[in-house]
Amino acid sequence: MTGSEMRTPRSSTRTPRRGRKNKRPNILYIMSDQHARRVAGCYGDSVAQTPNIDRLAARGVCFDTTYCPSPICVPSRMSAFTGQHPHEQRCWTLQDHLSSDRPTWMHALGAAGYRPTLAGRMHAVGPDQMHGFVERLGGDAGPNWPGVPAQSLGPLAWAQGPGPTSLKRSGTGRSGYQTVDEETAAIACDWLASKGAETTKESDPFCLMVGFLLPHCPFVADPADYAVFDGKVPPPSLPMADPEHPWLVRWRRDCGVGKADVDDMMRARTAYYALVMRMDRLIGTVLDALERAGLDDNTLIIYCSDHGEQIGEHGHWWKNTFYEDSVAVPLIMSWPGRLPQGVRRAQVTNLIDVGATLIDAAGAPPLPASHGRSLLKLCKTPVPRWENVTFSEYVTDTTANWCGSEPTRQRMIRKGRYKLIYIDGYEPLLFDLETDPGETCDLAADPDLADIRSQLTAEVLETWDPTRIAQDVRNREREKAILHEWASQTRPEQQYVRRLEPSESWLEPPSSGIAARKQK
Repeated sequence: MTGSEMRTPRSSTRTPRRGRKNKRPNILYIMSDQHARRVAGCYGDSVAQTPNIDRLAARGVCFDTTYCPSPICVPSRMSAFTGQHPHEQRCWTLQDHLSSDRPTWMHALGAAGYRPTLAGRMHAVGPDQMHGFVERLGGDAGPNWPGVPAQSLGPLAWAQGPGPTSLKRSGTGRSGYQTVDEETAAIACDWLASKGAETTKESDPFCLMVGFLLPHCPFVADPADYAVFDGKVPPPSLPMADPEHPWLVRWRRDCGVGKADVDDMMRARTAYYALVMRMDRLIGTVLDALERAGLDDNTLIIYCSDHGEQIGEHGHWWKNTFYEDSVAVPLIMSWPGRLPQGVRRAQVTNLIDVGATLIDAAGAPPLPASHGRSLLKLCKTPVPRWENVTFSEYVTDTTANWCGSEPTRQRMIRKGRYKLIYIDGYEPLLFDLETDPGETCDLAADPDLADIRSQLTAEVLETWDPTRIAQDVRNREREKAILHEWASQTRPEQQYVRRLEPSESWLEPPSSGIAARKQK
């Protein structure tokens, strides 16, 4: 059911008695950054070491076909908060502000008597660093404002985003992002311990979101973590398309990674697996703290990531495309006694559904403009009536070097077995994910699928006008130019930012690459 169809709770402020079967749950929502769904044991990777994510999947429901609202951080996260698509809230890029008057699932839970708390990463831009959270613990690694100096990663500068430096400066060492995540995990554990000590039979349920930066690049991992995977991570299994779509050719050229050096590629892939393992360990400490506090018996736990990571598949890295490794995300839900254990769901879902699920579980007022659908019934019923369709979009301007050489307006629809990628000014891409899960064969020109292409294109454009969006993005870019210069000149106060010291990041010289060449 959609957000607008969910029932209004009979009493969103009543405090249920502790221990009753119908008591509103505690909520623990863990979101990582840039975790490729394929790199997890519970999603079939035999090399990945993710025992804590796997045990969460064993105790709950694992979703196999979940997508992010956008394959970049800020719009994906903001849409996950509001349940709206990026174009509906004019939040497309890493520099866009989400308006403070857009209600989020955090506002809804607050209206129902929860006190939503955030530990760690949110990645919101602008003056509102809460968006419905009533408490923030620790800090984020990015600045509040475009136009102020970026955080320093020391020798790993420019290794955290699209560009050849990201692959060259990879391997063994340490990123300041990991330090921030370790602090976030410790803060979350302390908070849970305190919550457990003060909880009584009449206590209100809690809501804690824990935001991790890992396994976001830089592709640099602790030497001991890296050693676990050295020589064991296989090379990419999905080939570059031949011929490759013109937009993807341009994007690769803009990133400067036409054909990655094999040693660089294998160092980056190996480090990525190590970062996923480190992130999993931090998740484990939080789950253990929840159990020690005696709060796990009625806690709805959710794990997901804001988008994926391509780690060289199809010849691509980072996110920014609609290939599955970029736009598909892990999603796991566990709620002892209320949701089944060790089951999987193949239905098409989206991160915007997570907020609707939390609202449903909490008996909170639904968000009027949200497209999110509560997943609780889907968790409980193997084959319910469910519309297997969702959207994601990727829109850029010219405000940052990661945007590429020209703005783009793209939207993806996944409906049933088919995925269509609409790229304004180019021919679309069409994949049959039932027969071609690796997306190796573009069917857009197949005359037998002309009706499918036409139908899906019409659905993409029904509520999404690329011409109007292009004008809106240009207008917004002019607005952001003033905000950028204002921040540059006035240096406004930064809130909830954990300062990164250059000395917190370091990189060992690359090895001879023997282990990498063994994989060739």
